[in-house]
Amino acid sequence: MKTGSNTGTKTVLNRILFLLPVLPALAAAVPAFGQDGAPFIPLPALQFGVRMAESPSDVAVTLQILALLTVLSLAPAIILMVTSFTRILVVLGFVQRAIGLQQTPPNQVIVGIALFLTLFVMAPTWGKVYDGALSPYLAGNISSAQAWEGTIQPVREFLFRFTRQEELSLMVTMAKMEQPRNQDDIPTRVLLPAFMLSELKTAFQMGVVIFIPFIVVDMIVASVLMAMGMIMLPPMMISLPFKVLLFVMADGWNLVVTSLLKSFT
Repeated sequence: MKTGSNTGTKTVLNRILFLLPVLPALAAAVPAFGQDGAPFIPLPALQFGVRMAESPSDVAVTLQILALLTVLSLAPAIILMVTSFTRILVVLGFVQRAIGLQQTPPNQVIVGIALFLTLFVMAPTWGKVYDGALSPYLAGNISSAQAWEGTIQPVREFLFRFTRQEELSLMVTMAKMEQPRNQDDIPTRVLLPAFMLSELKTAFQMGVVIFIPFIVVDMIVASVLMAMGMIMLPPMMISLPFKVLLFVMADGWNLVVTSLLKSFT
Protein backbone atom coordinates (compact mmCIF):
# COMPACT_ATOMS: atom_id res chain seq x y z
CA MET A 1 0.00 0.00 0.00
CA LYS A 2 2.80 2.35 0.77
CA THR A 3 4.52 1.61 -2.56
CA GLY A 4 1.36 2.46 -4.54
CA SER A 5 0.83 5.69 -2.61
CA ASN A 6 4.42 6.80 -3.22
CA THR A 7 4.08 6.05 -6.91
CA GLY A 8 0.89 8.21 -7.19
CA THR A 9 2.54 11.10 -5.39
CA LYS A 10 5.56 10.99 -7.70
CA THR A 11 3.25 11.03 -10.73
CA VAL A 12 1.45 14.18 -9.52
CA LEU A 13 4.74 15.92 -8.78
CA ASN A 14 6.09 15.09 -12.21
CA ARG A 15 2.99 16.63 -13.86
CA ILE A 16 3.31 19.82 -11.82
CA LEU A 17 7.00 20.13 -12.68
CA PHE A 18 6.10 19.66 -16.34
CA LEU A 19 3.55 22.50 -16.23
CA LEU A 20 5.81 25.02 -14.49
CA PRO A 21 7.74 26.03 -17.66
CA VAL A 22 4.45 26.41 -19.55
CA LEU A 23 2.81 28.88 -17.08
CA PRO A 24 4.85 31.98 -18.13
CA ALA A 25 3.92 31.34 -21.75
CA LEU A 26 0.22 31.10 -20.84
CA ALA A 27 0.42 34.33 -18.84
CA ALA A 28 2.06 36.12 -21.74
CA ALA A 29 -0.62 34.85 -24.11
CA VAL A 30 -3.55 36.23 -22.10
CA PRO A 31 -3.20 39.91 -23.24
CA ALA A 32 -2.72 38.83 -26.82
CA PHE A 33 -5.76 36.59 -26.52
CA GLY A 34 -7.89 39.61 -25.64
CA GLN A 35 -6.33 41.84 -28.37
CA ASP A 36 -7.03 39.39 -31.20
CA GLY A 37 -10.79 39.88 -30.83
CA ALA A 38 -11.29 36.58 -29.06
CA PRO A 39 -13.96 36.44 -26.33
CA PHE A 40 -12.57 38.45 -23.44
CA ILE A 41 -14.56 39.92 -20.55
CA PRO A 42 -13.21 43.36 -19.57
CA LEU A 43 -13.25 44.33 -15.92
CA PRO A 44 -13.89 47.88 -14.71
CA ALA A 45 -10.93 49.85 -13.46
CA LEU A 46 -11.29 52.49 -10.73
CA GLN A 47 -9.03 55.51 -10.46
CA PHE A 48 -8.87 57.91 -7.54
CA GLY A 49 -6.64 60.92 -7.38
CA VAL A 50 -6.18 64.55 -6.47
CA ARG A 51 -4.83 67.07 -8.92
CA MET A 52 -4.32 70.81 -8.99
CA ALA A 53 -7.13 72.91 -10.42
CA GLU A 54 -6.36 74.14 -13.91
CA SER A 55 -9.00 76.89 -14.02
CA PRO A 56 -11.47 78.70 -11.73
CA SER A 57 -14.27 76.55 -13.15
CA ASP A 58 -12.59 73.44 -11.69
CA VAL A 59 -12.63 75.06 -8.25
CA ALA A 60 -16.30 76.01 -8.66
CA VAL A 61 -17.26 72.46 -9.61
CA THR A 62 -15.36 71.08 -6.62
CA LEU A 63 -17.13 73.48 -4.25
CA GLN A 64 -20.50 72.56 -5.77
CA ILE A 65 -19.80 68.86 -5.21
CA LEU A 66 -18.83 69.54 -1.58
CA ALA A 67 -21.97 71.61 -1.07
CA LEU A 68 -24.11 68.84 -2.57
CA LEU A 69 -22.56 66.21 -0.30
CA THR A 70 -23.13 68.49 2.70
CA VAL A 71 -26.78 68.97 1.79
CA LEU A 72 -27.27 65.23 1.33
CA SER A 73 -25.74 64.51 4.73
CA LEU A 74 -28.02 67.10 6.34
CA ALA A 75 -31.13 65.99 4.44
CA PRO A 76 -32.75 64.22 7.45
CA ALA A 77 -32.29 67.32 9.61
CA ILE A 78 -33.70 69.53 6.85
CA ILE A 79 -36.76 67.27 6.57
CA LEU A 80 -37.28 67.57 10.32
CA MET A 81 -36.91 71.35 10.37
CA VAL A 82 -38.95 72.57 7.40
CA THR A 83 -41.81 70.05 7.21
CA SER A 84 -44.64 68.67 9.31
CA PHE A 85 -42.65 65.53 10.12
CA THR A 86 -41.84 66.57 13.70
CA ARG A 87 -45.43 67.11 14.82
CA ILE A 88 -46.71 63.92 13.18
CA LEU A 89 -43.94 61.72 14.57
CA VAL A 90 -44.25 63.08 18.13
CA VAL A 91 -48.05 62.66 18.16
CA LEU A 92 -47.83 59.09 16.87
CA GLY A 93 -45.24 58.38 19.56
CA PHE A 94 -47.67 59.71 22.17
CA VAL A 95 -50.34 57.33 20.85
CA GLN A 96 -47.97 54.38 21.16
CA ARG A 97 -47.01 55.21 24.73
CA ALA A 98 -50.51 56.20 25.85
CA ILE A 99 -51.83 52.77 24.97
CA GLY A 100 -48.86 51.14 26.69
CA LEU A 101 -47.57 49.24 23.65
CA GLN A 102 -43.85 50.00 23.74
CA GLN A 103 -42.92 48.09 20.58
CA THR A 104 -46.25 47.84 18.76
CA PRO A 105 -46.42 49.20 16.14
CA PRO A 106 -42.64 49.01 15.57
CA ASN A 107 -40.74 52.26 15.36
CA GLN A 108 -40.06 51.66 11.66
CA VAL A 109 -43.81 51.57 11.02
CA ILE A 110 -44.38 54.76 13.00
CA VAL A 111 -41.63 56.58 11.10
CA GLY A 112 -42.98 55.28 7.80
CA ILE A 113 -46.50 56.50 8.54
CA ALA A 114 -45.12 59.88 9.64
CA LEU A 115 -43.07 60.14 6.44
CA PHE A 116 -45.96 59.43 4.09
CA LEU A 117 -48.29 61.75 6.01
CA THR A 118 -45.58 64.39 5.70
CA LEU A 119 -45.50 63.86 1.93
CA PHE A 120 -49.28 64.30 1.87
CA VAL A 121 -49.23 67.49 3.93
CA MET A 122 -46.27 69.05 2.12
CA ALA A 123 -47.46 68.21 -1.41
CA PRO A 124 -48.97 71.69 -2.09
CA THR A 125 -45.83 73.46 -0.87
CA TRP A 126 -43.50 71.23 -2.84
CA GLY A 127 -45.75 71.65 -5.88
CA LYS A 128 -45.18 75.40 -5.69
CA VAL A 129 -41.43 74.81 -5.36
CA TYR A 130 -41.42 72.57 -8.43
CA ASP A 131 -43.52 74.87 -10.59
CA GLY A 132 -41.84 78.10 -9.53
CA ALA A 133 -38.22 77.06 -9.10
CA LEU A 134 -37.14 73.55 -10.01
CA SER A 135 -38.89 73.15 -13.36
CA PRO A 136 -37.80 76.56 -14.76
CA TYR A 137 -34.26 76.02 -13.47
CA LEU A 138 -33.95 72.60 -15.14
CA ALA A 139 -35.29 74.14 -18.35
CA GLY A 140 -32.60 76.84 -18.15
CA ASN A 141 -35.07 79.73 -17.93
CA ILE A 142 -33.89 81.10 -14.56
CA SER A 143 -30.58 81.32 -12.72
CA SER A 144 -29.62 79.45 -9.57
CA ALA A 145 -30.21 82.56 -7.45
CA GLN A 146 -33.74 82.92 -8.84
CA ALA A 147 -34.34 79.21 -8.28
CA TRP A 148 -33.30 79.60 -4.65
CA GLU A 149 -35.73 82.49 -4.18
CA GLY A 150 -38.50 80.48 -5.80
CA THR A 151 -37.72 77.59 -3.46
CA ILE A 152 -37.42 79.43 -0.16
CA GLN A 153 -40.51 81.62 -0.52
CA PRO A 154 -43.14 78.81 -0.47
CA VAL A 155 -41.24 77.11 2.36
CA ARG A 156 -41.17 80.33 4.40
CA GLU A 157 -44.91 80.79 3.83
CA PHE A 158 -45.51 77.31 5.25
CA LEU A 159 -43.25 77.97 8.23
CA PHE A 160 -44.88 81.32 9.04
CA ARG A 161 -48.36 79.81 8.84
CA PHE A 162 -47.62 77.30 11.62
CA THR A 163 -45.17 79.28 13.76
CA ARG A 164 -46.57 80.68 16.99
CA GLN A 165 -46.07 84.34 17.76
CA GLU A 166 -44.60 83.60 21.21
CA GLU A 167 -41.84 81.37 19.86
CA LEU A 168 -41.07 83.75 17.02
CA SER A 169 -40.77 86.68 19.43
CA LEU A 170 -38.51 84.58 21.65
CA MET A 171 -36.10 83.77 18.82
CA VAL A 172 -36.09 87.38 17.58
CA THR A 173 -35.23 88.54 21.11
CA MET A 174 -32.50 85.91 21.52
CA ALA A 175 -31.00 86.91 18.16
CA LYS A 176 -30.82 90.54 19.44
CA MET A 177 -32.49 91.84 16.31
CA GLU A 178 -34.38 95.04 15.79
CA GLN A 179 -38.13 94.76 15.85
CA PRO A 180 -39.08 93.38 12.43
CA ARG A 181 -41.69 95.34 10.49
CA ASN A 182 -42.93 92.40 8.41
CA GLN A 183 -42.16 88.79 7.66
CA ASP A 184 -39.50 89.69 5.10
CA ASP A 185 -37.39 91.25 7.88
CA ILE A 186 -37.20 87.92 9.75
CA PRO A 187 -34.28 85.80 8.51
CA THR A 188 -34.71 82.09 7.92
CA ARG A 189 -32.15 81.25 10.61
CA VAL A 190 -34.53 82.79 13.17
CA LEU A 191 -37.68 81.35 11.63
CA LEU A 192 -36.52 77.72 11.62
CA PRO A 193 -35.97 77.23 15.38
CA ALA A 194 -39.18 79.17 16.12
CA PHE A 195 -41.06 76.78 13.84
CA MET A 196 -39.50 73.76 15.53
CA LEU A 197 -40.47 75.00 18.99
CA SER A 198 -44.00 75.70 17.79
CA GLU A 199 -44.31 72.21 16.34
CA LEU A 200 -43.13 70.61 19.57
CA LYS A 201 -45.57 72.70 21.60
CA THR A 202 -48.48 71.77 19.35
CA ALA A 203 -47.50 68.10 19.35
CA PHE A 204 -47.36 67.99 23.15
CA GLN A 205 -50.75 69.65 23.43
CA MET A 206 -52.23 67.03 21.12
CA GLY A 207 -50.42 64.31 23.08
CA VAL A 208 -52.02 65.42 26.35
CA VAL A 209 -55.47 65.17 24.77
CA ILE A 210 -54.62 61.66 23.55
CA PHE A 211 -53.38 60.59 26.98
CA ILE A 212 -56.49 61.63 28.94
CA PRO A 213 -58.89 58.75 28.02
CA PHE A 214 -56.21 56.13 28.58
CA ILE A 215 -55.33 57.61 31.97
CA VAL A 216 -59.00 57.35 32.92
CA VAL A 217 -58.96 53.66 31.99
CA ASP A 218 -55.85 53.10 34.11
CA MET A 219 -57.44 54.86 37.09
CA ILE A 220 -60.66 52.84 36.83
CA VAL A 221 -58.80 49.53 36.60
CA ALA A 222 -56.51 50.44 39.51
CA SER A 223 -59.51 51.44 41.67
CA VAL A 224 -61.34 48.18 40.91
CA LEU A 225 -58.27 46.09 41.71
CA MET A 226 -57.74 47.88 45.03
CA ALA A 227 -61.40 47.47 45.93
CA MET A 228 -61.11 43.73 45.26
CA GLY A 229 -57.94 43.51 47.35
CA MET A 230 -55.72 42.53 44.42
CA ILE A 231 -52.89 44.86 45.37
CA MET A 232 -50.12 42.60 44.07
CA LEU A 233 -51.63 42.38 40.57
CA PRO A 234 -50.13 45.08 38.26
CA PRO A 235 -52.92 47.36 36.99
CA MET A 236 -51.08 47.81 33.68
CA MET A 237 -51.49 44.14 32.87
CA ILE A 238 -55.27 44.36 33.23
CA SER A 239 -55.78 47.82 31.70
CA LEU A 240 -53.75 47.14 28.54
CA PRO A 241 -56.39 44.97 26.81
CA PHE A 242 -59.11 47.48 27.74
CA LYS A 243 -57.10 50.38 26.32
CA VAL A 244 -56.45 48.52 23.08
CA LEU A 245 -60.15 47.62 22.87
CA LEU A 246 -61.13 51.26 23.50
CA PHE A 247 -58.73 52.46 20.81
CA VAL A 248 -60.03 49.95 18.26
CA MET A 249 -63.72 50.56 18.99
CA ALA A 250 -63.26 54.33 18.77
CA ASP A 251 -61.40 53.93 15.44
CA GLY A 252 -58.40 55.61 17.02
CA TRP A 253 -56.07 55.66 14.03
CA ASN A 254 -58.70 57.39 11.93
CA LEU A 255 -59.27 60.01 14.62
CA VAL A 256 -55.56 60.64 15.18
CA VAL A 257 -54.70 60.92 11.48
CA THR A 258 -57.72 63.14 10.82
CA SER A 259 -56.76 65.44 13.69
CA LEU A 260 -53.19 65.65 12.43
CA LEU A 261 -54.18 66.47 8.87
CA LYS A 262 -56.76 69.04 9.99
CA SER A 263 -54.16 70.73 12.19
CA PHE A 264 -52.25 71.68 9.02
CA THR A 265 -55.19 73.22 7.20
